[in-house]
Amino acid sequence: MGTESEILVAGFVVAGTGDKNLLIRGLGPTLGNIGVSGALTDPQLSLFRSEGTTSTLIRTNDDWDFFEVWDTSERLGAFELSNSKDSAMLVTLQPGIYTVQLSGVNDGTGVGLIEVYDAD
Repeated sequence: MGTESEILVAGFVVAGTGDKNLLIRGLGPTLGNIGVSGALTDPQLSLFRSEGTTSTLIRTNDDWDFFEVWDTSERLGAFELSNSKDSAMLVTLQPGIYTVQLSGVNDGTGVGLIEVYDAD
C-alpha cells in the first residue's frame, strides 16, 4: 500500500436492527515479525460511517492499546499482535455502511492487512 489514493480501504455493512461490537485491526509490524517482507512499520486505522454521499470519521487508532483489545483478540482466536505499532480498536456500531482506511504514519508505505471481527 502507498499514500493518498493508494492506501488500503475495506468496506463492510452492519446489518440488522441492533448495535454490533467489532474488533478492527490494522496490521503491519506483526506481519513483518511472521515473515512478510516489506511490511508497513507504523499503520494507522481510520473508521468512517457512510450515509448517502457523506462520510463521517468515527475513530482513529495509531498504536494499539493492550488493555483495550487483548482479551477480545484472544477470545476470538485472532493471532497475537507482537508489536505495539500495529493498530486495533474495539467499537460498537449501529447498523449502516462503514469503511476502514489503513495508512502509514508519516506517509509510510508497505504491506498491510485490515481485519474485522464480530466481537459479539
